Amino acid sequence: MTPTTPITSMTSMRESFYAELDPLLTAADDAVVVLAAIGAGQTAPTAARHPGRVIDVGIREQALIGVAGGLALTGRRPILHSYAPFLVERPYEQLKISLGHQDVGAILVSIGASYDASSEGRTHQAPADVALLGALPGWTVHVPGHPDEVSQILHREVHRDGRAYVRLSTQVNDRAYPTDGRIHEVREGDRTTPLVLAVGPMLDVVLAATRDLPVRVAGTSTPHPLDTAGLRALLGPADALVVVEPYLAGTSAAAVAAALADRAVRVAHVGVPREAELRRYGTPRDHAAAHGLDAAGVRRRVVALLDQCHSSGGGRAGFPPRLR
Repeated sequence: MTPTTPITSMTSMRESFYAELDPLLTAADDAVVVLAAIGAGQTAPTAARHPGRVIDVGIREQALIGVAGGLALTGRRPILHSYAPFLVERPYEQLKISLGHQDVGAILVSIGASYDASSEGRTHQAPADVALLGALPGWTVHVPGHPDEVSQILHREVHRDGRAYVRLSTQVNDRAYPTDGRIHEVREGDRTTPLVLAVGPMLDVVLAATRDLPVRVAGTSTPHPLDTAGLRALLGPADALVVVEPYLAGTSAAAVAAALADRAVRVAHVGVPREAELRRYGTPRDHAAAHGLDAAGVRRRVVALLDQCHSSGGGRAGFPPRLR
């Protein structure tokens, strides 16, 4: 997996999204942006250049989805935008009915991710967003790891007609990688050694956490639907896998289990824990550390799996004892 050629300077993912709206509306005559107050100021120049194609419904997230469903029924391609909890959790029934039951498409673009807006409190946190959308049929979920990936994903999705969720984050990798929906190997190694699969912006964290460990590293920006054929091929003869996701731990567990149903593979899922809510403010970095999603936390989970493999494998080659 090699980095892609940079398209933009290193702005934030959110800035990249706003910068791409004008080109998107120019490239796709049927595209229309629908807001619920969030982003109204940033999209004002686009609204002025494209009259009638940027609609702000106000602080009415359920109406946001309903309006998008109506627009889609008339042949438009709606692009919806808000914080993740307001875009997925609050209007979940509308997502199920107005888009899903009517079988029409839209592009949802969120900000906030799991705990990017941690200082705003629990109302602005949504680590369950990908799991919730994964429970509804027909959704594709993109979790880019770099601002340049945002542009590639949006320009591809605007010319499709399905339901897509693009999850933006303030956490970024230092370079862009392919956004073709596949799982790509980033750090190669012995095919019998465990594989660590990083989703989106977790890739740099995983690379730092495992830099001296006997594991291979792969990444994907499209965790749903998961590239199960690619996972099987990359896992090869290895019997251990770690999946590192920037949202609820185990969100991809069902897809991984189905892909490996005929194999005896030890799997660990690393993500935001489900057991207890973190009732604290602090920075996103504080939350990552508390959830074990910083480099130190990810390393602990990978080392624990390697230790288990060593204990059960009788000192198998490539698994030094008691790695720390």
